[in-house]
Amino acid sequence: MKNKKILFFGSLVIISLLFSFQSRFFEIAKQIEIYNNLFKELNINYIDEINPGDLTDKAIKNTLKNLDPYTNFYNEQDVEDARIRREGEYGGIGISTFYTKQGIVIAEVYKDFSADKAGLKTGDIITNVNGQKLSELEKSQYSQLLKGTPNKELSLIINRNNKAQDITLKLDKVIVNPVPFYDMIDDETGYIILTRFTNQKATEGVSKAFNKLKERGMKKLVFDLRSNPGGSLFDAVNITNLFIPKGLKVVDTRGKIKKNSRTYKTNREPLDAQIPIIVLINDRSASASEIVSGALQDYDRAVIMGERSFGKGLVQRYFTLNYGTQMKATISKYYTPSGRCIQELDYANRDSKTGEVPKFSDGTVNTFTTKNGRTVYDGGGVTPDVKIDLSKKSEETKKLLKSKAIFNFATDFTNKNPNFSTENYSFKSADFNTFKNYLLRKDTSFVTESEKLFKKAYASVNNNKTFSAEYNTILQQLKKEKVQKIALNEDVLSTKIQNEIVKRYSYQEGMFKHQLKNDATINKAVNLLKNQKKYDAILTK
Repeated sequence: MKNKKILFFGSLVIISLLFSFQSRFFEIAKQIEIYNNLFKELNINYIDEINPGDLTDKAIKNTLKNLDPYTNFYNEQDVEDARIRREGEYGGIGISTFYTKQGIVIAEVYKDFSADKAGLKTGDIITNVNGQKLSELEKSQYSQLLKGTPNKELSLIINRNNKAQDITLKLDKVIVNPVPFYDMIDDETGYIILTRFTNQKATEGVSKAFNKLKERGMKKLVFDLRSNPGGSLFDAVNITNLFIPKGLKVVDTRGKIKKNSRTYKTNREPLDAQIPIIVLINDRSASASEIVSGALQDYDRAVIMGERSFGKGLVQRYFTLNYGTQMKATISKYYTPSGRCIQELDYANRDSKTGEVPKFSDGTVNTFTTKNGRTVYDGGGVTPDVKIDLSKKSEETKKLLKSKAIFNFATDFTNKNPNFSTENYSFKSADFNTFKNYLLRKDTSFVTESEKLFKKAYASVNNNKTFSAEYNTILQQLKKEKVQKIALNEDVLSTKIQNEIVKRYSYQEGMFKHQLKNDATINKAVNLLKNQKKYDAILTK
């Protein structure tokens, strides 16, 4: 009788699960059919011609944007761009770019590639490629114009400081080095900066740099992960393995289905499990950077110094779709060896009306312990063991940093000072005042929400410009107010501007060399490493 009851209830569970699965499958099929019918009727009957590819691309991307910012659809061109970002290798001219209505703006020139040899400069605007005016194309078409098979010749017209120039050059095989700089700070202290976690190249780059510095007498290491946005999870595990023994857990991933849940352990002997290390992080260190810094913190293997990290505790995977397209989807959360998930934003509970995403760190934060019994926390990124006190960014400063105002200011500066020496350069308070005046009088890229709303309101009620004098007075006052608020973050912004200007004259390598001598956080790390007693005390309970 008992066995019959078990069989009966077991059958009910199976039937219930099957019904649930069929209901979900029916709902998915139903929504696909609705979209297909809508698309068909729209294509046949809409008064203007429709581009089916563009319409579908926008529809899918609009659907996904309400999930999290890491779940994305990639059309065929997007797939190639994403591959380049992951692998850091492509046929190009050796520049990074962003797009405007004027054309392709050069954001950075990489040393010794064809763009550099041809004399292109950061801030130049490419307006014509092989006779094709960029103003006649969609921005989505720009990315392929400067890529292709190495040795292919390109003819460009650029705009530099409002003057047109003709440039001829050939495509190179471009390899972006994820470890663009390493050096000895003093006789005993080495420095390595890792800017991204690209497939295998990151681990190889860090290993090579570490071994070279050891040959030069390195006994202590400053490992810089500031502003590193992350990348390959496998590289994060392998780089952690360079400093901790074989067989230790680095990270857990936990997903909705079993195959997306996995424990990653170190699988080889470390390069050095004893050397004192300080890992530098800031509020833009994310994902794989947080896996490395979180694991080294949990094992008390390194002192973490800087600002609280970004807080991206989500893992993505690429899925191949039809016709060369792909989807990148968030499939799991990751957890550090102590059990922490450092995810900051709770996308599952986004406010349906405002779109605002709550923060885990605003709620209950759980405590965990490191190997030595130190207390660490989940939610809201990796909290450093040694905090660097920087001013808290105002909303205006955050808006400024997302704009191109600093980039444009640096371009304006280099145009006026073509032969400037940055050897002992420091961006002082007088220079910051010059920057503030630039924002007030010349910049058009840094616009606050208040300015946008005021301009919109004025345009809607005053077509005849009757109150133009009053309008300009109020607008200037709004500008003064935003400049006053960004001035509260002079320390943060001065460093950012200084680095951008130095990079214009001496490439990325020169900027890192300059930082090695002038960066306050690096100096603080070196001083701590010289005090072994204090260093050891931080890593004990």
